Amino acid sequence: MASAAQPPLRPRLPLLWGPHVIGSVEADFFSPILDHPASPARQWLLAGQGDGGCHWRLQGDATQALQAIASGLFEADVGRVVAHWRNEQLAVEDAAGQRIATVERGLVRALGIATRAVHLVGQAQDGRFWVQQRALDKAFDPGLWDTLMGGMVSAADSVESALERETWEEAGIRLDEVENLCRGGSLTLRKPSSDGADAGYVVEHVDWFRCTLAGATRPLNQDGEVLQFELLDRAQLVARLERNQFTTEAALVLLAALAAGP
Repeated sequence: MASAAQPPLRPRLPLLWGPHVIGSVEADFFSPILDHPASPARQWLLAGQGDGGCHWRLQGDATQALQAIASGLFEADVGRVVAHWRNEQLAVEDAAGQRIATVERGLVRALGIATRAVHLVGQAQDGRFWVQQRALDKAFDPGLWDTLMGGMVSAADSVESALERETWEEAGIRLDEVENLCRGGSLTLRKPSSDGADAGYVVEHVDWFRCTLAGATRPLNQDGEVLQFELLDRAQLVARLERNQFTTEAALVLLAALAAGP
C-alpha cells in the first residue's frame, strides 16, 4: 500500500527566503548556474550556514528570484533540470499557508517546493467507484490509475475553482451535475520525484472531495490526458490498490475514502 512519507533519495539542503523555508535542493543542484559567471541568476542565490547547517537563500523579491533561477536552469541544461516546463505558475506558501511568491510549475519538484492538489472520488449510486487510467504519454505516472479526477491547484486558482475546472477537463462533468458533493479530507504527501534527473522531491498538500454520479452521468475526458475510465466495486478497487496500480496520491486518497465508509 502507498506510503505518505518517503525520504529523499539523497540529502537535501533547505531553500530559504527571509525567515521562511520554502523548499529544499540537493547540494550541487545550482551548479549549472554557479558554474557560469555570466548567468544573471547568480545574483539571486546565496549559500549560507546557520544553526541548522548549510542552506541556500533567495535574495530580493521571491517571485523574481525564482523566475530568474528557473530561466537560468532552463537555459543551462534543459534536459537535466527543467524537463517539464509548463508556463504555469504555482503558489509558494509559508508555513501558515500564506502566499509569498509564485514559481514555474516545471521547477517545483526540483526545488522541493510544496504544491497543492485536488482530487475527486466519484461513486455510482450503487457505491461503486469511478477511476481513470492516466494517458500513456503523461510525463509522470503514465498508465497508472487515478481517482475520478486529480489535478494541481495553480496560482490563479482556489481549491474550489481547481476542483471545478479539473473535473470538467479530466472527466467532462460539471459540478452541478453531481450529487452529494462534499469535502472528504486532506493529506500531505512526501516522496522522491524523478524530476530534475532524480534530484526532485514532492511535497504536496492534497484536498479531496467525494460525490455521486447519478443516473446516466458518465465521465468523458476532454483534454486527452485520460486513457479510459472504469467502474470498480470495493473488492476490485482494493485488489488494484494492493497491486500498486494507482498513483501514490490517488492510493492515499482512495484508502482514506474507503476508511471513511460509503
